[in-house]
Amino acid sequence: MNQLLVLFIAIPFLAFLISLFWQNKSEKAIGKLVRFTKVLYILVSVSFAIWWMINGLKPVSYQLATLYQTDHFVFAFELFYDEVTAVFSVIGALLFFLVATFSKYYMHRDQGYKRFFNTILLFAAGYNFIILSGNFETLFIGWEIKGVCSFLLIAFYRNRYLPVKNAFKAISYYRISDVSLMLAMWMMHHLTQQNILFSELSNAKVLAVQTGNTAMAAFIVCMLILPAAIKSAQIPFTSWLPRAMEGPTSSSAIFYGSLSVHIGVFLLLRTHPFWEDMLWAKIAIIVIGAATAIVATLIARVQPTVKTQIAYSSAAQIGLMFIEVALGFHWLVLIHFAGNAFLRTYQLLVSPSVLNYLVHHQYFHYTAPQQKPVSRLAATIYMLGIKEWHLDRMMFAYLWSPFKWLGKQFGFLQTKMMPGIVAVVGIAFFIFGQTVKMDIPYQNSALPLLLMSIALAVILFAFSYRGSAIKAWSYLFISHLFLIAAVLFNAAHINTIEIVFYVSGIIPAFLLGYYCLNKIKAIDNDISLNRFHGYVYEQENTGLLFLFSAIGLLGFPVTAAFVGLDVFFTYVHSDQYVLIALMALSLLFIELSAFRILLRIFMGPHKKLDHPVAFRSS
Repeated sequence: MNQLLVLFIAIPFLAFLISLFWQNKSEKAIGKLVRFTKVLYILVSVSFAIWWMINGLKPVSYQLATLYQTDHFVFAFELFYDEVTAVFSVIGALLFFLVATFSKYYMHRDQGYKRFFNTILLFAAGYNFIILSGNFETLFIGWEIKGVCSFLLIAFYRNRYLPVKNAFKAISYYRISDVSLMLAMWMMHHLTQQNILFSELSNAKVLAVQTGNTAMAAFIVCMLILPAAIKSAQIPFTSWLPRAMEGPTSSSAIFYGSLSVHIGVFLLLRTHPFWEDMLWAKIAIIVIGAATAIVATLIARVQPTVKTQIAYSSAAQIGLMFIEVALGFHWLVLIHFAGNAFLRTYQLLVSPSVLNYLVHHQYFHYTAPQQKPVSRLAATIYMLGIKEWHLDRMMFAYLWSPFKWLGKQFGFLQTKMMPGIVAVVGIAFFIFGQTVKMDIPYQNSALPLLLMSIALAVILFAFSYRGSAIKAWSYLFISHLFLIAAVLFNAAHINTIEIVFYVSGIIPAFLLGYYCLNKIKAIDNDISLNRFHGYVYEQENTGLLFLFSAIGLLGFPVTAAFVGLDVFFTYVHSDQYVLIALMALSLLFIELSAFRILLRIFMGPHKKLDHPVAFRSS
């Protein structure tokens, strides 16, 4: 029976593949496929939950496949089912049914009807990857899929300025959570010397105490709390949630009202056996949750838009769930999750009708409010709520602006000869690190730090560059050469197949993206990154291909580079703090730079006047 866990992922993923390559774009055909999928999804989730309860509520696990295995590393798909999975899967199936049914009529005659359901089906597969994950590797696959689906739905109205801008803002926060989760996987591997299952986390905690590696355990917990706080829009990362409401109302309901925004709570529940005895971790989670509950409530009470009110209200409730998780009230958390998910979904789905009613009511029954004296404290809190406590401004000023400034300091890289020179140097180090082994103390050498610093400098330049998209794209590929070379010089030996895994995904992704950019450049010889071009109007298929190349270049689980990247992390030792920080920053800004090119060239208002141009601001 445990083999049937595969159906949770297979059903929505197969439906996604069929809908993606199905040439019939009629709403009726797509509707039948989605209707069959959502009914089958409910039957499987409810039937399995009933069978699980009849058999004594015992956790169920199943190893789906092993992609790669060595003496020190195992990359395997591991599925796991317990009471947390049962609640999240049943609630997810019911909400998927409701939202998909609503969207069939809500998205009627929308130009992106097929694209919308493609993304929703892929999200359902990614969501099940997360809630059924039995180890960090499986969870991370779903984590990445969900992030990309969220990005695509926020930027669903891709010819407008604000959806595109806010999609990039959301993916920026998501990438921080991705890298944090990778760092948790990396340190957990060094702590346990194996790829551990979630069912063995309590043993890992005991091992950390017995071996005196409490600092490593504390680092892992911090790297788990951070992505949980980001994904669930907790302080100070709350501001991305209302910006994510730029997509269709039905996608906002299933993503930011019900399922996606609660993934941070799921991560804390799943990893609770590891940090349950750490008092400081509980206090940190309680403080984050309490601060979010208070601040988000104050913001929600004064916001003028209904979606923003619902977004901050949901964040406030999730803050209370964080407190409940830290206190160990797990069944209360699951009940709270179910109630909040259904409530926010309902509120978002009926919000257009409610707004229409309120506008009508105000038009015919408006009465001027009475003036009341307001204290200075109340006025201050009101203004802070209107300005969302400056969370967005603070994150931009103190998180992103310094890196943009740093990238601009490498302006000499934009000269005509520099890409070729840097590429030759990168290839030389890559070949030298693979073929010639020097007699150097690998862990203590400054060479890996130098190479990783060069990789980060090149990436930050591409991140801040406003010139040719082809040059920025080329620099992103060159940065991978230095990144691989740094790892090669940091390890005494690396299996050739592991390098092949990484390179086999990066090179095709770069060549495909290079082809797409040159195809766009041939139109009017203008692909500068100082504006939005909106070429998705004329080159929709090319834009889709470039999306695949972008996610392939950053190690998304569509190529073997995803496995290679995970393996490469294991060759950075637990005491190399500077090297891992440089590597984490490199992986963070590679994705942001690649998506920035995608958005600037293919999305946003079209620069040609013979196309409809949406207003800059809504």
